[in-house]
Amino acid sequence: MQRARSLTLFFALLLSFPCGAQAGIDPATPGLVQITLPGGAIIQAELADTPEKRATGLMYRDHLDADRGMLFTFPQAQAWVFWMKNTKIPLDLIWINEKKQIIHVEQNVPICTKTDDSCPQYRPNEDALYVLELPGGRAEGLKLQRGSKLQFRVP
Repeated sequence: MQRARSLTLFFALLLSFPCGAQAGIDPATPGLVQITLPGGAIIQAELADTPEKRATGLMYRDHLDADRGMLFTFPQAQAWVFWMKNTKIPLDLIWINEKKQIIHVEQNVPICTKTDDSCPQYRPNEDALYVLELPGGRAEGLKLQRGSKLQFRVP
């Protein structure tokens, strides 16, 4: 009898705590990071966390939805250089420090159709641990600027 009451109490307590979808938490989508912006908008970003993924980035893509992006993560902070070789869509490049604050934004960076390695290079003046790429023009539309703080968790 005591055991039955203990089990009933255990299950009652268990059911009283919200979890999963009941708490508004979406199940994790493999390879995507949810980034919450200062205005409350959410970007679902592909994770570029290996040398191969970082080297390819968004090259050869014909389209990127407004609520999508790519988050580059690096093993240490430095002034990471980006370019648009083989990139078919204009992008906003957003460098982010270890505190998840924006330190530099390059807006509407144009595609580069050069076949050699002479495409312009873009870099911040400070060290960054992350770089977020969004469709061109989104940073302005979302009012992202230097000092804005983003919320995300990298697996």
